[in-house]
Amino acid sequence: MKLKTKIVDDVDVLTPHGMLMGGKETDALGERVHELDQQGRTKLLINLEDTSFMSSLGMGILFVAHAKYAKRGGTVKLCCVDKRLEQIFVIVKLVLIYGENIHDTEEEALESFRAMEVTPSR
Repeated sequence: MKLKTKIVDDVDVLTPHGMLMGGKETDALGERVHELDQQGRTKLLINLEDTSFMSSLGMGILFVAHAKYAKRGGTVKLCCVDKRLEQIFVIVKLVLIYGENIHDTEEEALESFRAMEVTPSR
């Protein structure tokens, strides 16, 4: 599995490729999420456009990422979730955890991070 990584503004963007079914592909994503968490990073976007399937192990990484970042006041967002994955997210209630932090496109998700930084003037 290939895991593309990049930083846009101050958002870490991870794009896993293939199936998150356990093994190397799931380990690579989990390890990278752990590394970023340990570095104290607070904004993570996981782009699922190249992910064709996800088992409970892959979903577990998304649960753990959300929990770790939320505990420190950080945010994890998802984008480009295809219809099959979206149906699974609904069944396992992952959609309830991420709620409004699931976006159709990477740009939309990045824009939502930017909007978080805008503080209304008084």
